[in-house]
Amino acid sequence: MIYLDNAATTKTAPEVVEAMLPYFTEMYGNPSAIYSLGSAGKKAINEARRTIAGSIGAGPEEIYFTAGGTEADNWAVKAAAESYSEKGKHIITTKIEHHAVLHTCEYLEKRGYEVTYLDVDRDGIVDLEALKAAIRPDTILISVMFANNEIGSIEPIGEIGAIAKERGILFHTDAVQAFGQIPVNVDELHIDMLSASAHKLNGPKGIGMLYIRGGLKIRSFVHGGAQERNRRAGTENVPGIVGYAAAVQRAQRLMEEKGRRERELRDYLIDRIEKEIPYCRLNGHREKRLPGNVNFSFRFVEGESVLIMLDMKGICASSGSACTSGSLDPSHVLLALGLKHEEAHGSLRMTLSEENTKEEMDVVVEHLRQIVGRLRDMSPLYEDFLKSQKV
Repeated sequence: MIYLDNAATTKTAPEVVEAMLPYFTEMYGNPSAIYSLGSAGKKAINEARRTIAGSIGAGPEEIYFTAGGTEADNWAVKAAAESYSEKGKHIITTKIEHHAVLHTCEYLEKRGYEVTYLDVDRDGIVDLEALKAAIRPDTILISVMFANNEIGSIEPIGEIGAIAKERGILFHTDAVQAFGQIPVNVDELHIDMLSASAHKLNGPKGIGMLYIRGGLKIRSFVHGGAQERNRRAGTENVPGIVGYAAAVQRAQRLMEEKGRRERELRDYLIDRIEKEIPYCRLNGHREKRLPGNVNFSFRFVEGESVLIMLDMKGICASSGSACTSGSLDPSHVLLALGLKHEEAHGSLRMTLSEENTKEEMDVVVEHLRQIVGRLRDMSPLYEDFLKSQKV
């Protein structure tokens, strides 16, 4: 099997599993309990909180554990809107955000909030002048993802954060794809809230975090207990939290070498596809993109058909966000780039890890070239296109 869907989820690293195991079988006590079996879990949570906070230049008291990135996005956007509604009810985001942000904004719109959805350019990058122009006296929140989950484009987060800070507006970033892949420092980038998830960086599923800058008036998200300093009730997922910290330590240690290796493979794969498969388009910024992200649109084919045929060859990829891969609708991200519906339907996302090899990339290109060729041979649209080229 050749696994190229690491943006959807990653394999849990052996050292992460090893760190988690004792908290399932030996130190399984409730961390809210006063006896030693529980206090061992509490101590582990505190250590994990310090580890994760340190990786983004935050304080441990600014890290709140959640069930994943989707919950963290919901919490950040909803709680900010509710907590600062007296100042205003206007939110700015982009058309290419993850649905965890977009659907939350739609929820708020039904409750009297106004949302401006910024356009992006052909590479998926936000226009800073358009952002400035969208700001109003009643703007209370700007939410722009750090890096896009489908096309890998990295946004100018530092510049956006500086604009928000200058105007006195809260700035939230969905860093689910970026955290652990590229350096992130919340102070240097003027970030007020940041969402992230463990399973994107070789950690376990079902655990994420929300960074909330100290001093922000952000309300509780889950009620019913005093956990997470009264802001997120529920018995803590101790094994998950421990595993998250172990994954963060691993990501920090390997980031430079892992990033270099993934960029080399990414660029090799992009170069071969562009040279060997005609009528394709690289989606996302060519340089300002995540190390392991490759996203192409192939004209005259359906992305779902390509996926199925790749799977038959033992190759795992996706046609967009894992959260919407069962949808027949074209990617909202690709449509926002200006692609036509038929172009967006022909998209393929391949996301690499440090375990992938150059030999695997060669195998992928060979199969992909054959699959796209076979599907185009069956396409009346491609046949018409070839006839028009001969005229």
